[in-house]
Amino acid sequence: MKGLKFIVATALVAAFGAAQAQTTSYKLDLTGSKKAKAGYTALTPETAFTPEQGYGYDFKMVPGDNKPFFVSVAVPDGNYKVTVTLGDAKSAGETTVRSESRRMHVNNLPTKKGELKTETFIVNKHNDKFPKGKVKLHERELKGLNWDEKLTLEFNGDAPRVSYIEIEPADVPTLFMCGDSTTVDNVSEPFTGWAQMLPLFLDENVAVANYAESGLTAGTFLADKRLDKIESQMKEGDYLFIQFGHNDQKEKYPGYGAYYLYSYNLKKMVDRAKKKGVIPVLITPTVRRRFEGTSVKNTHGEYPDAVRKLAEHENVEMIDFWALTKEMVEAAGKDASKTMFVHYPMGSFDGQEKELKDDTHFSVFGAWEISKIFANELQKRNHALAKYVKSDFKGFDPANPDKRESFKYVMSPFVMTKKPAGN
Repeated sequence: MKGLKFIVATALVAAFGAAQAQTTSYKLDLTGSKKAKAGYTALTPETAFTPEQGYGYDFKMVPGDNKPFFVSVAVPDGNYKVTVTLGDAKSAGETTVRSESRRMHVNNLPTKKGELKTETFIVNKHNDKFPKGKVKLHERELKGLNWDEKLTLEFNGDAPRVSYIEIEPADVPTLFMCGDSTTVDNVSEPFTGWAQMLPLFLDENVAVANYAESGLTAGTFLADKRLDKIESQMKEGDYLFIQFGHNDQKEKYPGYGAYYLYSYNLKKMVDRAKKKGVIPVLITPTVRRRFEGTSVKNTHGEYPDAVRKLAEHENVEMIDFWALTKEMVEAAGKDASKTMFVHYPMGSFDGQEKELKDDTHFSVFGAWEISKIFANELQKRNHALAKYVKSDFKGFDPANPDKRESFKYVMSPFVMTKKPAGN
């Protein structure tokens, strides 16, 4: 009899755990009031996230003293509509909201004392598992938040103030991103992929799912089973954005090259997207900051042209980031364009013992500018996705890039000055 009771109890615990893991909606009250808002669950400084509970403050960071804090919830893979009510009854605030590994959604939103403002956006959550296998994750990814079993929100800024959070499943089109370190959701400051900033310019009716990783080629992206995972999530009407080249061009073996293996692997992605009723879009690689006089040198050889030719041959859409970022970097000039890339003097970050000089990987400001190029291309082409660009987006001219001083950004507490893989 005791054995039977143990089996029943174990089954109940397992069933409860499974039910918790499948929770998809949350309403959280962060006001600190003794009685939570009706229908909401109160978070206190003691409400630490655990997988069993399914929600709570994470990384031992809670609201207070104008410092960043994190809230995580356990949810299955999918897209989630997140509504945050920013502001506080007792003090003014200025709040930045990011999700997962530093994906930008709200930047420096001010609120007066007693004022509440609501912002809504979509977060894509995905882990590394799919029905027939598992994605090969790289060392840096294992330290990040993009591939775990929870959805994490970061609240930052000069004075982060958050009253309520609502999270619920969302059935919206998804923009799946395939790429390398120039596209990736980089785990730590100051390196930033352009797609990491893209959600800031899109509304709550579309999701960005970034599967890029530093150091990847089109071939290793496929070998890591990232497209297999994407196929398990994609549905008809979604988009597959494909951007490689920085690392592919370094493969110097027989049968490799821009018009051979590189184009072949890109075509594989295009074909698999079409088969699923998903719209493929090819993107040429972004330029490196290598000047010859006042012009940016072509360090990618035939690879941008190979993308253009494949897009024409396959009759698929193409965004020429190589040409557009070349125009932008040249317009900024040799000196000012440093701010678009990771250039920081020694001592800018704790433990940084030498100057950071990287003319391949983007700073947050550079990623912000390139995500603007992307949004502007959608509007300029009257693209089907243009309706998802936020109404307050003012357009962007690569020939007249923004000044660095016009961009305010409060960094995440996660910093790593080691360069990402690839160059």
